[in-house]
Amino acid sequence: MSLLTKIGGPRDLRTLSRRQLTSLASEIRGFLINRVSRTGGHLGPNLGVVELTLGIHRVFNSPHDPIIFDTGHQSYVHKILTGRAEGFEHLRQRGGLSGYPSRSESEHDWVENSHASTALSWAEGLAKGFRLRGEERTVVVVVGDGALTGGMAWEALNNIATQPDLRIVIVVNDNGRSYTPTVGGLAEHLSGLRTDQRYERTLSFIKNKLNRVPLLGRPIYDLLHGFKTGMKDILAPQGMFSDLGLKYTGPIDGHDIRAVVSHLERARHFEGPVLVHAITQKGKGFKAAEEHERDQFHAIGKIDEVTGQPLSDAVQATWTDAFSEAMVRIGERRPDVVAITAAMLYPTGLGRFAAAFPDRVFDVGIAEQHAVASASGLARTGLHPVVAVYATFLNRAFDQVLMDVALHGEGVTFALDRAGITGTDGPSHNGMWDLSLFGLVPGIEISAPRDQPRLVAALERAVTVQDAPTVLRYSKERLPDEIPAIATRGLGRDQVDLLRIDAGARLLIIGYGQFAGLGLEVAEKLAAEGVACCVADPIWCLPLSPELLRLASRYDLVVSIEDGLMAGGLGERLRAKLADHAPGVRMLAFGIEQRFLSQGTRDEILAELRLTSSDIARSVLEMVVRAQDLPAAQPS
Repeated sequence: MSLLTKIGGPRDLRTLSRRQLTSLASEIRGFLINRVSRTGGHLGPNLGVVELTLGIHRVFNSPHDPIIFDTGHQSYVHKILTGRAEGFEHLRQRGGLSGYPSRSESEHDWVENSHASTALSWAEGLAKGFRLRGEERTVVVVVGDGALTGGMAWEALNNIATQPDLRIVIVVNDNGRSYTPTVGGLAEHLSGLRTDQRYERTLSFIKNKLNRVPLLGRPIYDLLHGFKTGMKDILAPQGMFSDLGLKYTGPIDGHDIRAVVSHLERARHFEGPVLVHAITQKGKGFKAAEEHERDQFHAIGKIDEVTGQPLSDAVQATWTDAFSEAMVRIGERRPDVVAITAAMLYPTGLGRFAAAFPDRVFDVGIAEQHAVASASGLARTGLHPVVAVYATFLNRAFDQVLMDVALHGEGVTFALDRAGITGTDGPSHNGMWDLSLFGLVPGIEISAPRDQPRLVAALERAVTVQDAPTVLRYSKERLPDEIPAIATRGLGRDQVDLLRIDAGARLLIIGYGQFAGLGLEVAEKLAAEGVACCVADPIWCLPLSPELLRLASRYDLVVSIEDGLMAGGLGERLRAKLADHAPGVRMLAFGIEQRFLSQGTRDEILAELRLTSSDIARSVLEMVVRAQDLPAAQPS
């Protein structure tokens, strides 16, 4: 019988010997490779924290002692050890196990964090609350070196360091990577600690030699150990942490279960803030991951569990591919165009740009606020920065977009990958907030291209705007086939493309971005029911185009469909304008409800939200039946 089948909860680990813990670590790696290769998910990060997580649950008493992961994608082993191994058959699927901590799944999950650099603030708050309530609990935080590039983490550390009686153990999972190799001064500092093991070797040598001397050996060792601070300063300086007032231990081999348990035990007994620095290897135990230079299988789809090769034969171009190609072409002609990303060089498609123009791309680490404010500085010098991030992550830098870019009238372009419903990563990763949030920014121009030619044209226009922020948002889905315009109205930001024109139509459907094709599908279904309609795409959706308002005013029923929140979206804004300029026009707006969406595939979530062509067509038909005698649209 395997050891893993005997683990029903963390308490079961305390009955195992060190040798059994090592065997269990091997079993868990095999389990992860087998299960995650079938479902997809964050494989590399979890293979790297097996021993760390085993040690934490061996030493601390979860859930009495909260364990928080920053970010939550490295919590798979934690889930296994807290009784959720069977759930991995449906990892990241509808109704299945979340890819992040989930309070609805287990009492062992305290924080549903999946955006980086927040866990230390949570830990400080929890520990402070426990202290005020007189509860003796220790809060454990597992934070990656990548997450420590975020400014919020250092705000938390600054506050933690001023409270010497705060029971927090900070486990730095230092693998030198976030998605890709960690960048910045912190990375250089930690790299120096990783490569200089003289301190631990020296102490070990002294201890081993002197302990052989009867009577005098131990006292002499204790005396020499009293010079620890000076020795550490010489052999492995920890100034960055000691200057903050944090107790530091390490660096240790994060895959040596004995060392992990030993250092965590000491940290637990200290009863104050302690930082345990562990060196780990992302993807450890899976040769394909270890040899994958780009991201060591940070996040994967379904793969062969032996070779690591993707199981999908079809290689389909994505919006990210289209953006990547367009950026390189623009870069060849425009030496003033530079690129910025926040630890996501390859996921956002800037890898090719970096290869072609290495001096013109800046990876700032997981620091979206800094990325945006820095872009303003670059723009002020006459350059045109393109900031490429996932749509959900730009939320973190709203104030910088508003006050550092827009207030100063700087020409910065934001390329928002994974806009709209993304699905399997759960509520935190859907890119559904950007239109509502950034539509509030004065002077901002937002485009949602419907296909590759429109993306290229929108990006070309965006990098020529020097006095206002511009946003391009696009999906993670397959790049659709080109959707040509039948006719065009307006120019530049006011351009509106007509994608379908039915004679005598009394109904206008507005679909843009990933939903332009959906708008055409709805029109087809309505035509089959004898309802003629036109379909329009406002390529620059916000601010609301006067040309779109003029067009919509000619119809008696207008339907908008958008892959973003209805609150603050184009449909809501158009409805308000029509109420003033054409009060007789009826309006139906379809989009994402103002709530957090559960995980599932994109299609499953769209079906739940009734954002399928059948659902929308049915709702429109019901309104048409109620209206009965709509007059024909005015000739255009």
